[in-house]
Amino acid sequence: MGYLVWSLQSLAPIIEEIAAEYSGRVLVGKLDVDESPQSAEKFNVFSIPTMIVFKNGVEVDRLVGLCPKPRITEALTKHL
Repeated sequence: MGYLVWSLQSLAPIIEEIAAEYSGRVLVGKLDVDESPQSAEKFNVFSIPTMIVFKNGVEVDRLVGLCPKPRITEALTKHL
């Protein structure tokens, strides 16, 4: 369990960087699945971390697990 917590903490700065770099083009949100299990179920989040890319309210990409920044930005830019 300690590894999972460490991994999530290491992902947070990357997501914050991406949110700043894509400000005005991408809306970045965060969901605590422990506090919102219904939302996690609705979006089929079975592993943490899971990043879902939506375009016009429709899921267009999903990244599961700890991903490097270039992989995340690739998933975003191909849908802009």
